[in-house]
Amino acid sequence: MSEAKGVLLPAYVLADESGSMGPYQAELSNGLISLCEGLRGEPMIAAKLRLAVLGFSDDVQVRLAVADMRSETNLPQVVIRGLTNYGAVFADLLQRIPHDVQWLRGQGYRVHRPVVFFLSDGQPTDGDGWRHAHRTLTDRGRTPTAPNIIACGIGEAQPQTMVEVATRPEFAFVAKSGIDIGRAISEFFYSLTSSLVASGQALNSANPQLVVNRPDQFTMAIDEVGQ
Repeated sequence: MSEAKGVLLPAYVLADESGSMGPYQAELSNGLISLCEGLRGEPMIAAKLRLAVLGFSDDVQVRLAVADMRSETNLPQVVIRGLTNYGAVFADLLQRIPHDVQWLRGQGYRVHRPVVFFLSDGQPTDGDGWRHAHRTLTDRGRTPTAPNIIACGIGEAQPQTMVEVATRPEFAFVAKSGIDIGRAISEFFYSLTSSLVASGQALNSANPQLVVNRPDQFTMAIDEVGQ
């Protein structure tokens, strides 16, 4: 068997594009651009990552397909539209992630468990309809490529919902009460970039692991539940 080219960490950014995000479209776009440029500025780290950006509302649309940011020239552009359908997110990832992992393995890479960074400013408009796809996606028995999910809530997103979306309680965050939503979005992307850089560095260590940094002006959602 030929030696693997290397080990990759696929990372997916799920950005809420529902109508309520309209006033913050600039911050959302600037955050995505800063993420891409931040990874380009760390080519040794970017070599270990593959980034995808997906916008969600009524459905999921690809803003950046799984990409090597050392050579990717396109920048993701958000489109504000529709409602906040969580079910569309997890149904899409349930198909997308196994396909992407198989594709990367076919190119000769070993692949770490993917990571999903989920940002939403509202409660799911499909009620509990998202839960079945989410359970299947995160069940490692049924979905061997089940991702780690980091969930960040701003605006009207509730702490309990973020805890239920995240794959571990410590992976769920909500913006502090009163913080400007535009600033919260910027903090999310700053933290996301630093988390990916730190995780990429850890891939070279004796103890490769996912590093998740709490965004500034956010608290752990589990601490807010029941308050």
